[in-house]
Amino acid sequence: MAEVSKLIQANEQYASARATVGTGRPSRKLAVVTCMDARIDVFAALGLHLGEANVIRNAGGRVTDDVLRSLALATHVLGVDTVVVMQHTKCGLAGVTDEELQKITGADVGFLSIADHEQALRDDLDTLAATPYLGPVKVIAGFVYDVDTGHIADVVRWERPAG
Repeated sequence: MAEVSKLIQANEQYASARATVGTGRPSRKLAVVTCMDARIDVFAALGLHLGEANVIRNAGGRVTDDVLRSLALATHVLGVDTVVVMQHTKCGLAGVTDEELQKITGADVGFLSIADHEQALRDDLDTLAATPYLGPVKVIAGFVYDVDTGHIADVVRWERPAG
């Protein structure tokens, strides 16, 4: 319970000094899909501020059904038209198989392990581009964030054809 108490205490300080944002619509019409890894400060790494982007995090920063669900709302309700999928170096899903992760965790789920970041990003961007209900998305980019240097590699981009 000590950790929970620390969170409540920290929230008291935050609430008294927090910045307010008038709407839940991201002002830059941007959504970022990235990993849940605690080493990634998404806002700082991409020069973003509160209210500018929706951030969707999961293991590996992979495009899953839940990411598609969130992006459906982000695009149609919140006005998002640009999506960045950002994976990272030294990811726990890299260099292992789904079978190994299933054995370690005891969970019979697809982990979407990453053998090659470029291929995984291309696969995920293809999924996003081919999802009919994500028609409002105009641009998709795939990045790899280096947890040691803080730099991002611009790996792949997609733009919806005009017309």
